[in-house]
Amino acid sequence: MQHLTPRQAHDFLQQHPDAVLVDIRYADELVATGTPAAALHVPFASIAGTRNPQFVAQITQAVPNDRAVLLICRSGKRTLDAGELMQALGYRQVINVLHGVEGDPDAQGQRGRVNGWLADGLPLRQVATAPAPGAAVAA
Repeated sequence: MQHLTPRQAHDFLQQHPDAVLVDIRYADELVATGTPAAALHVPFASIAGTRNPQFVAQITQAVPNDRAVLLICRSGKRTLDAGELMQALGYRQVINVLHGVEGDPDAQGQRGRVNGWLADGLPLRQVATAPAPGAAVAA
């Protein structure tokens, strides 16, 4: 599995229009912080570790296995497990977005300031309600 910083991932998506960015966080996380613009939503596991039993069906329906897939979560940890599973399913180019959307907490425990998609000032889309799994996130 390849690993890219959020800025590198954003650049990769610009250079490879067939690549797919998948936000694997649960719906409440997307509503709370927003999601990278143009990301698909296929939840993998909650912060507490509860796995989505439909992940395999949803990801294989949403993304062909011959496309480059970039995975993003809150801090870049759940994407490692999701990426390993996707590689086992035959996905050839799986990329983990390091630090995720919110990144590591700062000294006061706040996320989105040290590293990650938010800290890098990359395009985010706020959502009022989470999209259906496998759907693009609507404005």
